[in-house]
Amino acid sequence: MTAMTNAAPDPRSPFVFSTLELERRAGSVRRVQRDIPTPTGFGTDMIVVPVDSTLRLEARLESVVEGVVFTGVVQARVHGECGRCLREINDELAVDICELYAFPDSTTDQTTDADEVSRLRDERIDTEPVIRDAVLLALPTTPLCRQDCPGLCAGCGEQVDQLPADHCHEESDIRWAALQELLDSRTGDTAGGAATGSTVLSPSGEQEN
Repeated sequence: MTAMTNAAPDPRSPFVFSTLELERRAGSVRRVQRDIPTPTGFGTDMIVVPVDSTLRLEARLESVVEGVVFTGVVQARVHGECGRCLREINDELAVDICELYAFPDSTTDQTTDADEVSRLRDERIDTEPVIRDAVLLALPTTPLCRQDCPGLCAGCGEQVDQLPADHCHEESDIRWAALQELLDSRTGDTAGGAATGSTVLSPSGEQEN
């Protein structure tokens, strides 16, 4: 989870919203819609929300006794690669958000640790840590191009669903590998000797030229 901070939210950030118009009156509501440029860090090694894309946010800010409840949906475009066959993945993601931002000196503020609950600062809420955590938790740890993806052939590394049904590789027992190598080398030596006119014994023991 992203660490909470006591610093005042930067009003220039598209993730920051003012709560002044709610006037701390329980039941007051403000609805917001915003397209937010995606910052770095919204993703994993396998799948990310590209930095050249936008996060589409539709949310509701509601004043309650202890603070402001921020609820909404974030939609994002994700890009990555399949964890089995390495195909490129392009998909859409929708994530539900729900977070309480406690008023300073409220009971919640006084009875919880700094990293347990988000806080209002200067009548503003910074939603970036909450949205980031929600998106990261929604991303699959092993993204798949489809649920039944067969992956790659262990023998040649090609995508299995692009290979013929009878595709296979001859498997050799590793315990016999050294013996097979010795036999192959002797076979090569014998063939080389015959080709240069060396004497070869016939099955009867007689010499043949």
